[in-house]
Amino acid sequence: MVALLANARAEGLVKSETKFVYRDASGKITSVRVIRHYWPVKIIHPLAKIDPRIDPKLLRAATIAQERANAHSHAQCWHYVKAALIAAGVINSYPQSAYAYQAGEELSRVYGFKKLSVRDPYAAPLGAVLVYGGHGHVEIRTKDGFASDYYSKERCFYPLLAVYGKFSSQTFAARD
Repeated sequence: MVALLANARAEGLVKSETKFVYRDASGKITSVRVIRHYWPVKIIHPLAKIDPRIDPKLLRAATIAQERANAHSHAQCWHYVKAALIAAGVINSYPQSAYAYQAGEELSRVYGFKKLSVRDPYAAPLGAVLVYGGHGHVEIRTKDGFASDYYSKERCFYPLLAVYGKFSSQTFAARD
């Protein structure tokens, strides 16, 4: 190995000791950089928590949305979220709003959703509907990410307008 390193230095391949020098399958002397610094802890986002007050049908809607999601956006986020909410039985009719940024207002006005006091998308409970501003986007929080017309482990980069959830009827019965 010392001879390889000496030959590599003579050929100008190695400038410092931070290179690993080896002979490849064709017999050519090659080197690669040795990585000395790395992040020992993975940077990951927390899994979504299940809020017992949230309607269990929203958990099913999150699963449906994730199953139907594409690998990339088709610019149909609100259509996919509407379809998942209907398929899970969370809502009983197709919402009339056309734009994603209008989703929260219609869900709360017509379908009984409540605005949650969550400002961080990663802290949203499983099944919550997240509405973003900017050009508009809506998605459902899944266990380890977000689903609409596509699935992602990362939140949307638009500013978060609000997080909505629907409380189960059992929660209201317990309060009365």
